[in-house]
Amino acid sequence: MRPLHVQRYLLTGLLTFLPIWLTWVVFKAIFSLLSQLNLPWVAALFDALAGAFPETLGRLNQQWLASLLAFVVTVVALYAMGFATNRVFGRRLLGAFERVIDRIPVAHSIYGGAKKLMGMLQNQPSGMQRVVLIDFPSPELKSIGFVTRVFRDAEGAELAAVYVPTTPNPTGGYLEIVPLERLIATDWSVDQAMAFILSAGAAGPDTLPFAVPRAAQPTVRAAAP
Repeated sequence: MRPLHVQRYLLTGLLTFLPIWLTWVVFKAIFSLLSQLNLPWVAALFDALAGAFPETLGRLNQQWLASLLAFVVTVVALYAMGFATNRVFGRRLLGAFERVIDRIPVAHSIYGGAKKLMGMLQNQPSGMQRVVLIDFPSPELKSIGFVTRVFRDAEGAELAAVYVPTTPNPTGGYLEIVPLERLIATDWSVDQAMAFILSAGAAGPDTLPFAVPRAAQPTVRAAAP
């Protein structure tokens, strides 16, 4: 096999493998996060069952099986929570929980901020676009950001709080305070912007709503006679 064929097939294999690997990494992170929520009590239950019935249920005491069951329990619990929240009884329970949280200073700030952020990502603010472009990290470069709120400075000028997520993990990022007139509005939805960020730019609309300034052409002066 010629070296050119080896290089081409290796590159093709790498490009085929990377999306599979990235999908696995994201799924593994989500699986680990959800399974850890209920893993302690599921593992304790397995230990108790294996100790009480070592001959019939001893094989249940395995880490991967406990993690899988904890993941399933968490998903079912999240579904049940979403179902209950859309019912009167669930909304009353949630309201009672939030009243308790309001009495705890630190928990009140964390819960209130997280709830506002989740609501922000689900709803577009009136009068402006949620997904914008800003001059970051330098005026010559643009970054995708999410407008979280609009407020005014001491002189009355409008400012926007813009969250700039990182790629490929959008949970980390930067909070920038940007004058409203410096924002570049887009017609992207939050889903499109998140797909663009998670895929490192591979997935997303084909156009952006701004033009890159062209470099000025050097002026050629005629030589003096």
